[in-house]
Amino acid sequence: MLGDGDALTARPQSLMFSFLGVYVLGRGTAVYSGSVIDVFARLGVTEEAVRSTLTRMVKRGLLARHRQGRRMYFGLTEHAVEVLDDGRRRVWETGAVNRDWDGAWTLVGFSIPDGLRSTRHDLRSQLVWAGFGLLQSGLWIAPGVKDVAGILAPLELGDHVTVMTARAFKPTESADLVRKAFSTERIAARYRAFLDRWDTPNPLPSAADDLARQLLLHTDWLQLVRQDPHLPAEHLPADWPAIRAEQVFRTLARDYAPSARVLADTVLDELTVTSPAG
Repeated sequence: MLGDGDALTARPQSLMFSFLGVYVLGRGTAVYSGSVIDVFARLGVTEEAVRSTLTRMVKRGLLARHRQGRRMYFGLTEHAVEVLDDGRRRVWETGAVNRDWDGAWTLVGFSIPDGLRSTRHDLRSQLVWAGFGLLQSGLWIAPGVKDVAGILAPLELGDHVTVMTARAFKPTESADLVRKAFSTERIAARYRAFLDRWDTPNPLPSAADDLARQLLLHTDWLQLVRQDPHLPAEHLPADWPAIRAEQVFRTLARDYAPSARVLADTVLDELTVTSPAG
């Protein structure tokens, strides 16, 4: 997570996702690498780190190169659009507070042979990323109905995994499931840390300008909501810090947007492309 002391040393790839989500997604453009380097210099990220990040993202199928003359531009692939759209939904649509839970849980149970340890590790990582918590050995749960097929398909686990939806019945209470499977204090601590950084009269005074603050804010918030299992509000404390944190994020995002856009327009060199992958 980002702090005022280390905000300008956030992982370049995390910052790149924020940059692409704000300034490339949905615009039908590719951006000149040199202008991306200029933007990231405001964040304290070196030219070498930016070029390395762009190269890795090309290799991962997230960015496509577009050459015009001697300049190299980078645009989104279809895969990148999917990833960035997911982030956009989590930030602007799903939100940080789950007030619409219908009482359903998604359950994933698995028993994977020792010969597939790395696959078991990958599955656990994907489940955590998707908002699941470990209820007991081999049984993971998440509030609501989750689309687990996308997680399981590339792992090819077949009969080793069982997926169901269910509701709690006495003597089991949903509040007990939340307490057993999720560390609510750890989740709350992350939101409080966000508030310590951003809920101040002058957030991140060490940042270069509002463009830098905007990208740092979006990066911090997206990392935060991606780690949040989106637990039912009815089973969380009334003073749940995510409520205030979301208000702060939305206010600052709105406040930074106009001046950050002006700054970006002066720096970014864009090339129109005909499709996500060019």
